Amino acid sequence: MLKRFFLSERNMMTAILINAAIIFMLYFPEIQDNQTLIQVDHFFVIFFLVEAIVKLVVFKPKNYFASNWNWFDFIIVVVSLPSLFMAYFPLPDTSSLLLLRVFRLVRLFRLMQFVPHLTMILSGLGRAMKASVFVLLVLLFLDLVLAILTCHFYRDIAPEYFGNPLISAYTVFQLFTVEGWNEVADVVADNSIGEYYIGFTRFFFVIIVLIGGIFGMSLANAVFVDEMTMDNNRELEDKIDTLQNEVTRIRELLEKRDV
Repeated sequence: MLKRFFLSERNMMTAILINAAIIFMLYFPEIQDNQTLIQVDHFFVIFFLVEAIVKLVVFKPKNYFASNWNWFDFIIVVVSLPSLFMAYFPLPDTSSLLLLRVFRLVRLFRLMQFVPHLTMILSGLGRAMKASVFVLLVLLFLDLVLAILTCHFYRDIAPEYFGNPLISAYTVFQLFTVEGWNEVADVVADNSIGEYYIGFTRFFFVIIVLIGGIFGMSLANAVFVDEMTMDNNRELEDKIDTLQNEVTRIRELLEKRDV
């Protein structure tokens, strides 16, 4: 009975979700020192440890570690053990060990195994990443060039946005995302001297948004989505090819019959 309980994927997924909810609640300042929640969290560490031991006994180490998901679970359990020890043994500094509690949330990725056509999705994601590399490199190069230009022109006018190349690169990336770009342009324009310089500034920022934000990011998104959906297109093309072959075969049979 105990073995069947720990070997049930549904039970383990339920336990992972409950433990994730407990960890989430423990980060609210009002209840972060709640001993009941802390003890429940410690219970789940022991629970997952027992799960790993039961599976090791049932499947034997060789078969157990043949599964990547079992490797994944085992590493999470081992890494979580120090957070359990700190509750019973005096340790000099536990602040970094508390991060191991958060690390247990990684087990939520196990829910991905229930996603339909996961292999196809991961394959499409890999292709999309490879196809998007060139576009992303171009955007990175454009970001660096514009960072130098904006730093040269506006570092004294708006140092909070363009004080050095790194700050400037971050601001330019913000412009690419079209997030608050008008606020950045207004700050620079308000601190500029001369009507023509203000007009040039606004035009310059509009060009940055158009090239990097609208054209560049849209191109990267289009390439990514196209590669992600290629499997569906390929399946449709295969069906069309099969249909064409069937039509050709029927035509040949009809021609032979007429002869």
